Amino acid sequence: MRRRELIMLLGGAASAWPLHVGAQPQAMPMIGFLDSGSSARMTANISAFHSGLGEMGYVEGENVAMEFRWAQGRYDQLPALAADLVRRQVAVIAATRGPAPARAAKAATSTIPIVFQTGSDPVADGLVASMNRPGGNVTGASRVSLALNPKRLGLLLEVVPKATSIAVLVNPSSPVGEFNSQELREPVRSLGMRLQVLGASTEHELETAFVAYAQSGANALIVANDPLFIGWQEQIAALAIRHAAPAIFAEREFVAAGGLMSYGASLSDSFRQVGVYVGRILKGAKPADLPIQQPVKFELMVNLKTAKALGLHVPDKVLALADDVIE
Repeated sequence: MRRRELIMLLGGAASAWPLHVGAQPQAMPMIGFLDSGSSARMTANISAFHSGLGEMGYVEGENVAMEFRWAQGRYDQLPALAADLVRRQVAVIAATRGPAPARAAKAATSTIPIVFQTGSDPVADGLVASMNRPGGNVTGASRVSLALNPKRLGLLLEVVPKATSIAVLVNPSSPVGEFNSQELREPVRSLGMRLQVLGASTEHELETAFVAYAQSGANALIVANDPLFIGWQEQIAALAIRHAAPAIFAEREFVAAGGLMSYGASLSDSFRQVGVYVGRILKGAKPADLPIQQPVKFELMVNLKTAKALGLHVPDKVLALADDVIE
């Protein structure tokens, strides 16, 4: 074979090689995960988030990456954490457990899609224009937990019918801490009872709050939905028993840890919904076109062991309504 023919043959073979050989692999999209609390007690919720992603065909480490940022209950840190995720050019931000992470993310970017998870009203919080047509770069899921405080009060009074004073435990450093007590003021007043507001932003303050409960003359306790409290499930449940405080919570996890009662939508399912929306956005959906997800079912859980320890009788009609009972 002549030299010229050999060169032409090799040139033709080279042109037939795949163009991507030797090219850099395309980077997988990155999800920024911004949470107002800590990673403690979040295993089930993160698993639920991954489950929602999986429904859309995304698996962390295979075709999507994640960057986690935890505020540890320090809400003033959220703007810096959100800005860091924006600098890293994440494809979408999941802002979970309350309106504060979503507000911080929304202030940090008007272009990166944001999917929030909250217990409050996202329209009243200024996150979206409406529930059906959010508009802008923000959508998400709401458990409407704050609006359920009057319902929790009614369930608690079924178990403590002679109560004359109700206490509510809130995190005063939380942007929604005050709203938790506001939702209860009128219902409590209309029943001719007193409302005691107790605050705790640290574990030491938690101990102090329960001492204050015992000294206040309150007959029952409503524990506000707060990311900080979720990390203290066992401590709060134990303190409630120690200080003879019949307590109702927003999350069933507290009852599993020894609390008396809980009423609310599933927290893990809310995280699953966020995962689904993040996956849909990665596939090209626009946040403005994704209506706010809301729960269709609310669960009542009762711990009869704790009721017995507190010397309480749970009426049959409450047990009949319960979705789960610990005996």
